[in-house]
Amino acid sequence: MKITNKRFTPVAVWLFAVAMIVVSGGCKKYLDYPFRNNLQIPTDLGDLQELLDDANGAMNDSRTPSFVESSADDYFCLPERYAALNDWDKQAYIWQSYDYRYPNDWSLCYYPIYVANYCLETSKNIQRTSGNASAWDHVNGSAYFFRAYYFLMLAWTYAHAYDPASAANDKGIVLRLTSNYNDPSIRSSVSESYQQIIKDARLAAAMLPDLPIHSYRPSKTAAYGLLARTYLSMRVYDSAWHYADLALAIKSDLINYNGDPDLGTLTINYPFKRFNKETIFYTEMNITGTSSLILASRARVDSLLMSSYEVNDLRRTAYFTKSGNYYQFKGSYTQASRNFTGITTAELLLIRAECAARNGDDNAANLDKALTDLNGLLVKRYRAADFQPVTGNSKEAIIERVLMERRKELLFRGLRWMDIKRLNKEGRNIVLKRLLNEVVYTLEPHASYYALPIPKDIIEITGIPQN
Repeated sequence: MKITNKRFTPVAVWLFAVAMIVVSGGCKKYLDYPFRNNLQIPTDLGDLQELLDDANGAMNDSRTPSFVESSADDYFCLPERYAALNDWDKQAYIWQSYDYRYPNDWSLCYYPIYVANYCLETSKNIQRTSGNASAWDHVNGSAYFFRAYYFLMLAWTYAHAYDPASAANDKGIVLRLTSNYNDPSIRSSVSESYQQIIKDARLAAAMLPDLPIHSYRPSKTAAYGLLARTYLSMRVYDSAWHYADLALAIKSDLINYNGDPDLGTLTINYPFKRFNKETIFYTEMNITGTSSLILASRARVDSLLMSSYEVNDLRRTAYFTKSGNYYQFKGSYTQASRNFTGITTAELLLIRAECAARNGDDNAANLDKALTDLNGLLVKRYRAADFQPVTGNSKEAIIERVLMERRKELLFRGLRWMDIKRLNKEGRNIVLKRLLNEVVYTLEPHASYYALPIPKDIIEITGIPQN
C-alpha cells in the first residue's frame, strides 16, 4: 500500500497556504484571502483520510525538528566544515541565538497540526453511525495523534523541560486547537502544553486500531508509544512504564543484528530496511534550517560516544563508517541519509527498562524486569557467539547502563536534546562542550538556551514572547 495524497493535491496547496497563515499566528492583511472556486474541498471521511495519509507532502517525511539534533552532543563539526557553514548554522553549533526565519522547525510542525485541526472540525459535521464508525474513529484518532505528536516535538524544541515545581509558569508552546487563522497565537504554559498532548494522545489511543496497515499511519500502539515518550520527558516514570508496557504487549518485534530479513550486510551504507519490523510509527527529520550541521557527510560522531561501542557490539559496524580519523553515521532506519525519528519497539523497551529500574526502590523484581528488557534488546545487538548478559542488583548501576544503551541505540533520532534536559533535572549536570579552533564553547545545565529560539518572523507577527 502506498500512502500519499494525489486526489486532493489542489486542496493540499490551499491547505498549505492557509496553514502558513495559521503558523504565522494570523494577520489582518490575510483576512480577505482569495479562495479559488475550482478547488475541491474535502468534506467526507474518505477525503479527510486522504489528507491525513499525505505522508510524503505533509504529515511524516522531512517533517520533525532538526534544530534539537544539531544542538545536541552526539556529533562534532570539523573546522574546515564549520568554515563553510552559513551564519545560522555557525551560531547554532555554538549555542548562540540568531534571528532566523521561515522555513524552520516551527512552520514544519504546525502544518500537520493545521491539517489535524481541519479534519477534526470537518468530521464534526459528519454523523458517526454504525456504518461509518471505523472510518470516523480512524480519521479522528489519527488527527488527535498527529496533533499530539507534533505538539510534543515543538515542546521538546521550544520549551524547557517539564518541572512540576515551575511548569505552571514556564513558557510552553502555542496550542493551536482550531484551523481558524484569525485566532491569535498565545504561548501556553509548559503544564498546559503537556496536558493537551496527553489528552490528545489518550483520545487517539481510544479510537485507533491496535496496528496500522502501514507505519506511516498512527495506531493504538503508536499512541501508547507517544504517551510513553511524553511521560518519560516529564519524568513521570510509572506512567511512562505503563504505556510502554501497553504498546509492547501489542508489538514487540526486534531486528536481530546477527542476521535478519530487515537487515542487509552490516558494512554497507544504510543496511536497515525502511519500514522495518521495529517501526511502530514512521517519521523523518526535516532537511531545512540547521539540518545541514548533522548531514552524514559533514557531521562526525562524538569520539567518546564512539568509544562506548564494544568490538562485539554489532551496532559499531551497522551504524558507522570510517571517515578519515573519525566516524560518520549510516544507521538510519530511513535506508538513506535522512534521519529517522519515529517510534520503535527498541525505544519502548529502553523506556520500560529505565522506568522499571527507577521504580526499583526496595523492589528487586523491578530491577529484574529492567535487566530482562535490557538484555532482550542487547542479545539482538551484540555478536551472538560472545554475548554476556548484563547483571547486577544496584539500581543506580542499572539505570546508568540503560541510559548508556539508550544513547547508543537512538542517536540521531531527535531524542538526545530532551534526554539532556530531563536528565539535568535529575541532577546529572551534563555540560555540553564544543571545541572549535582551540576555543571551548559550553552550554551549562538549565541554560535558557535549552528552550531554543523561536523564529524571528513568528515573534514579529504574533507578538509572543521569545525564549
